[in-house]
Amino acid sequence: MIRNILIPTDGSPYGKTAIAYGIQIAQKIGAQLTGLHVVDIRLIRGPVFTDISGSVGLPSYQEFLPAIESGLDVKADAILREFREQCEAAGLHPETKKVKGVIDEAIIEEGRKCCDWILLAQRGEHFHIDGGAILGSTAQSVVRRSGKPVLVTPEHFQEIESMAVAYDGSAPADKALKLAAELSERASWPLSVVIVATDPSVGEKISRKAEDFLTSGKIDAATLILPGKEDRELLKFIREGSVELLVMGAFGHNRLRELMVGSTTSAIIRKSTIPVLLTR
Repeated sequence: MIRNILIPTDGSPYGKTAIAYGIQIAQKIGAQLTGLHVVDIRLIRGPVFTDISGSVGLPSYQEFLPAIESGLDVKADAILREFREQCEAAGLHPETKKVKGVIDEAIIEEGRKCCDWILLAQRGEHFHIDGGAILGSTAQSVVRRSGKPVLVTPEHFQEIESMAVAYDGSAPADKALKLAAELSERASWPLSVVIVATDPSVGEKISRKAEDFLTSGKIDAATLILPGKEDRELLKFIREGSVELLVMGAFGHNRLRELMVGSTTSAIIRKSTIPVLLTR
């Protein structure tokens, strides 16, 4: 049951798109939204400034600290106020929370306390500082360590009207299929089960397993078997515009060692133009 969705927000354009997706999903399934802003303590510590201030004749870092903290607090309040206004304009009554900490650690901790899902933008305010990876250090850490489904949203919003689940018959894919079926039923979104298999007989076997599971539910579902390489076929499927949301397991085919780097999961998230819901 999806009751509460946590949305870390930093005021960036990608972050505002994430909020738009959170609002649509919350309206569809009756979930509570909680907006979270993390005041990054790395911006308060200022070790570099501390090191150089004395040597170049500037006042000590401690003299600037109150102004820095005050500015970050004012910014956080403005971001959360905008989040609340955006939600209330859509008829929702969200909760908001401001915490200080290391961003990914704070998101994971708050996620464990209060939510069923975490909804994250592909890129945040400090995207370039983090090294330019779309699935940057924050998102990757949250996906790895939160233990919760994580929805990663793209740059631009488009209303979700249908969805798909990438299914390979593995245990993580079974969990993804279960989550996708629940979401499809609650939101009344048609569900496509996408299977990528080079061997047609393997594809048919996996398809039968998915269909056996889905017959117990009351959802509009269809199965599609594609040949080829997983990431390429899934991205092609996404580009064709058949669905507006993809659900997938964070691992497949026992690739536990791959996790994110170099895996199908990472490739899909980096390049997807639709939200990707990952379940662990």
